[in-house]
Parts: sequence; C-alpha cells; structure tokens
Amino acid sequence: MKKPAISSIKPIGAILGDLTEELGIQGKLKQYEAVTRWAEVVGERIAQEAEPQKIEKGVLLVRVRTGVWRNELTMRKSEILAKLNQLIGETVIKDIKFL
Repeated sequence: MKKPAISSIKPIGAILGDLTEELGIQGKLKQYEAVTRWAEVVGERIAQEAEPQKIEKGVLLVRVRTGVWRNELTMRKSEILAKLNQLIGETVIKDIKFL
C-alpha cells in the first residue's frame, strides 16, 4: 500500500478554515465569537447587567438591565468596540446599540 505524500497532509485547523470560507460562514462564526466573548471584554460585573442579544448588519444589540448601566456603557462604547474587535482579530462589529 502506497503512503500519502507528506505535503498532502493538512492540519485540521487549516481544513476547517478552508471549509468555513468555502461555505461562506466565516463572518457568522466571527460574529458568534463576539457574542460569546462579551464577558471577557467587559468583565463579569458588566456582563451581569448587559447581555448581547444578536448582531444585525454588523451592529451588536445588547440588552441592559437599567438606564444607569445603559448610560455608562454608552459612554464606554468606543472602548468596548475596540477591545471586542481586537480580541476577535478583525473588525466584525461596527457599532453597539444598548437596549
């Protein structure tokens, strides 16, 4: 039995990356990552008060429990937005709306 050439073997990460790109879901996966890493960006305390709901056309919609927290987060929006996109490695979120 003939062994496959070493050059034809690819790491699973590369294969998955190629597959997600081919299926056109890479952007959606990056958006999902933005939602799942929210607490990592804002911290546990803020994550208890503000929960990401969904992303529509690059805008992250975040449900906030109180008006006080909504005002605080609105003032810190650009900082949160920059940290979130930096953590993901590309600009996936263009804006954040606090609801």
